[in-house]
Amino acid sequence: MTYTAWIIITASLVGLSCGLIGVFLVLRKMAMMSDAISHTVLLGIVVAYLMTRELSGPHMLIGAILAGLLTAFLVQWLHNLDLELHASMGIVFTTLFAIGVILISTSIGNAHLDIQHALMGEITFVPFHTMELPIVGAVPVTTVMLAVVLLIVVITIIVFYKEWKITSFDPALAASLGIPIVFMHYLFMSLVSITTVAAFDAVGAIMVVAMLITPAASAYLWTDKLSIMLLLSSSFGVISAIIGYYIAAWIDTSISGSMAFATGIIFIISFLLSPTHGFLSRSLGKQRNQFS
Repeated sequence: MTYTAWIIITASLVGLSCGLIGVFLVLRKMAMMSDAISHTVLLGIVVAYLMTRELSGPHMLIGAILAGLLTAFLVQWLHNLDLELHASMGIVFTTLFAIGVILISTSIGNAHLDIQHALMGEITFVPFHTMELPIVGAVPVTTVMLAVVLLIVVITIIVFYKEWKITSFDPALAASLGIPIVFMHYLFMSLVSITTVAAFDAVGAIMVVAMLITPAASAYLWTDKLSIMLLLSSSFGVISAIIGYYIAAWIDTSISGSMAFATGIIFIISFLLSPTHGFLSRSLGKQRNQFS
């Protein structure tokens, strides 16, 4: 398979996973949690490196996931102390991210960990780090990991679809039905952390946030049905990955940045043209009501 194909496939896997998870983040009004976790995983990566002095291995993934769970726990803890949710997110993510930056600056030295890498990722190098798989042959390691994460995301959503649907729309009803709200919350945050960590190294924090929020927000404008929203959001993620790559190739710029930009283009189109919640349809509806 060609270099371009592997980059597009890898980015599309990010778009699929983040698009599915993002729907529940938007519905739960926790969209900025993706921003918080995508930044604070840096602290987990840095701490894992300081403990092992190795830049690859499962310890990096474990450290990043633990940092994501720590973020979710601290945000919920502060929120339970009557601090506004978004303020809690802002406090936790800026503090933990700042600690990660300070550790990089003071303790990492010449290791290949830097702020530019954290923000923009290195998707251009993904096709060069491969592993051999039966039948398929040489496949980029990051692509394999993202495919596994997508499978985990899809299976988890299918298994807990009813519980997450109820807890997202009506937590009080969920509690009355005996659904373990706290467990479902942290299970969901674990999934957000795993998805973010898997995409973090390849595409960076900026694209992770864009893929988690913008496709889901765009899908929200087109439908009120959760199943359709999940399909649209994941589709928008893939379309953004493809369009973004060719924009980057056209003007010779950052691939991840262009893909994030493409999610914004799709949102603008959705905001203007959505038949239900779009700006133009609402404006025309108001005009009809005035003349009726």
